[in-house]
Amino acid sequence: MPVEVANESEIAVDEAELAGVCRFVLGEMQVNPLAELSVLCVDVEYMSSLHERWMGEKGPTDVLAFPMDELDTARPDDPEPGPALLGDVVLCPAVAVRQARAAGHSMDDELILLATHGVLHLLGYDHMEPDEEKEMFGLQQKLIEGWRAAPREPVTGAAARGESGTR
Repeated sequence: MPVEVANESEIAVDEAELAGVCRFVLGEMQVNPLAELSVLCVDVEYMSSLHERWMGEKGPTDVLAFPMDELDTARPDDPEPGPALLGDVVLCPAVAVRQARAAGHSMDDELILLATHGVLHLLGYDHMEPDEEKEMFGLQQKLIEGWRAAPREPVTGAAARGESGTR
């Protein structure tokens, strides 16, 4: 599942972890494995401009989700679905740092929560009504717990199995 993460903020983020949690969420939500997602980390100024332009609200926010209009790029006569262009999740690590401090956890934990939240928005979930909020936040918590419990291999910098390291 292609997930591209770009960090254009002034704060270092674990791009591999962000991509990993997004792939996990998409997999758990049974999204087509060819689906494509973009995650962009931006600074406060850029997030403020997006927030005002698209939501009509001043100041930065923590996460925005921009779904693509076209969810299936396959030709109509193709029996297999094409890659789905899900859209973009935009995160603001500076806002995540503030929220993490207030919540008593790490920025990485906050970014995992925000990335999960953004992906759920791309998949059509919302929290405007109490019943929608209960459903979305319950699913979000379940997905985050699943991500934390999922086995992952540590990143060591060593050659992958089967690679000799020489060319």
